[in-house]
Amino acid sequence: MLKNTERNYGAIARFLHWSTALLFLGAYMAVYYRHWLTDKGTPENWTALQLHLSLGLSIAVLVVLRVIWTLSNKSPVHEPGSRWAHLAARLGHIALYGVLIVMPLTGYLGTGVATDWFFLGEVPKFADTTLFKTVVEGQLGLSFEQFEAPIDFIHKKGGAWVVWVLILGHAGAALYHHFVLKDRTLVKMTRGKG
Repeated sequence: MLKNTERNYGAIARFLHWSTALLFLGAYMAVYYRHWLTDKGTPENWTALQLHLSLGLSIAVLVVLRVIWTLSNKSPVHEPGSRWAHLAARLGHIALYGVLIVMPLTGYLGTGVATDWFFLGEVPKFADTTLFKTVVEGQLGLSFEQFEAPIDFIHKKGGAWVVWVLILGHAGAALYHHFVLKDRTLVKMTRGKG
């Protein structure tokens, strides 16, 4: 089934979920590879940066598709649990969506280079756009460096750690449901049968 049912997530929701997860993992691997295993100014460093930026833009597109799909599809029925557990799950999902929106957005807004999207075509950096020149420079009177500092802090410092806490919490909750509560929470997002 492509669409969600009362019992399971459909193929499209599962594809968007797992594709987003893999792209996020790839983006982190690329940036950590760049910082830990390459030297500045080398072709390897540049390639890792461009891969990170390309994956980030791809995540942004997938997140838009996920939000549209989520809003236009019913979700499977929740597994039995307390109101507090359902509230915590709901808040966790809202936080994850928030991070999935904020991280690619701040990554794009704060990068000082154009993105060569998977080496197929260039996406201009935000500082080269009319929106930046009109709003940030013109109306706010900020240089790119002044604008970039808080954006960079959100993306590289705060956001990076929040992401891992949320992802580990999300995965931990799914595993808790599967192995301890023995319900269908994880099954609904993996094979969708049973």
